[in-house]
Amino acid sequence: MKFIIAPDSFKNCMTAREAAEAIRSGLAVVFPDAEYDMVPMADGGEGTVQALVDATGGTLRQATVLDPLQRPVLATYGLLGAGVNNAGQAEQGGRDDGSVPTAADKAEAGLTAVIEMAAASGIGFVDEATENPLAATTYGTGQLIRAALDDGAERIIIGIGGSATNDGGAGMAEALGVRFLDDQGTAIKRGGGALSKLSTIDTAGLDPRLKTTEILIASDVDNPLTGPHGASAVFGPQKGATPAMVGQLDKALVHYAALIKDQLGCDVARIPGAGAAGGLGAGLLAFTNARMQSGVEIVAQTVHLASRAAHADYCITGEGGIDAQTQYGKTPMGVAQTVRQGNPHIGVIALAGYVGSGISPLYDLGIDAIFGIAPGATTLAQALADGPRNLARAAENVARLIALSQR
Repeated sequence: MKFIIAPDSFKNCMTAREAAEAIRSGLAVVFPDAEYDMVPMADGGEGTVQALVDATGGTLRQATVLDPLQRPVLATYGLLGAGVNNAGQAEQGGRDDGSVPTAADKAEAGLTAVIEMAAASGIGFVDEATENPLAATTYGTGQLIRAALDDGAERIIIGIGGSATNDGGAGMAEALGVRFLDDQGTAIKRGGGALSKLSTIDTAGLDPRLKTTEILIASDVDNPLTGPHGASAVFGPQKGATPAMVGQLDKALVHYAALIKDQLGCDVARIPGAGAAGGLGAGLLAFTNARMQSGVEIVAQTVHLASRAAHADYCITGEGGIDAQTQYGKTPMGVAQTVRQGNPHIGVIALAGYVGSGISPLYDLGIDAIFGIAPGATTLAQALADGPRNLARAAENVARLIALSQR
């Protein structure tokens, strides 16, 4: 019997890899001789770097960058391992000492880096006293991209959830060599509020390596850059924008988009997803060879999940919570649909820290059964502390049901 174990992280409790190990330990109580292929997963949000590094035998790297308020911080990104071979097992292409892969490594398989923009420009760097979407910048995200290029990355995956910014990705582009000038030829300040003074976009200094670098934007947001459903109106208030600020930021992004169209020939204003991460989506589309894709699809393709499931009997997935929103691009749904592409007859079982309402549609979309792992009423702190043990116990009980069906 073969199991594919492909969970997301359980937030504030277990990484995806730790969750996979807990599930395997529970299943192995009943099926000690089964084959287990552990595939840590993510959907482009928090945990994507760690999941992909773990799944491919990659390496974590760090770089000093500027946070949204331009304070130096140490941000982590990942270099993926040499890849996934035809059998689906991760090749150990990373280096424990953090050194950069050799030219031979890169020649064998183009080096892929993975970045979470929240590591440099995320909402976690600000609080109610410091949040300021007029001034917050994505400059640090651009610095992370440059660091990945310096490492030799030929392909970059960028998860763009959880931003504190609303600058249309201008800060990111500036870190990569673009100059944003006012009508006097002077560089404007960083942040979305300053874009209203923008007159000229000078791309002469844009890092030339971007021309040959594939960038995948992991995002499930389809908001346009501007307007009532745009970056400022929908996400600005979450970042501390008052109604007056929302109007100011949206007007600035309208102006920014018009200049990008006039001077660069790229119409980003209404592209679905351009408004993701305060318009970082638009900036990546305008200044790099980027394209958008569902985060869980990117991760699944990178780790060859469909082919790894081809000869499996069951797939066990899960994450911290499963509810009605799971059907809209969350990891368990993406895993279920992906493994069924490679194996229509595979059984898919999802485990979750909590199970919310509205899950019935999931059964028609590829998940066969859903189980909560909490044994009873408890505090959140205790549930988090007991998470690995509860997950292993739930997996063991799933295995016992499977064994019962085989009698």
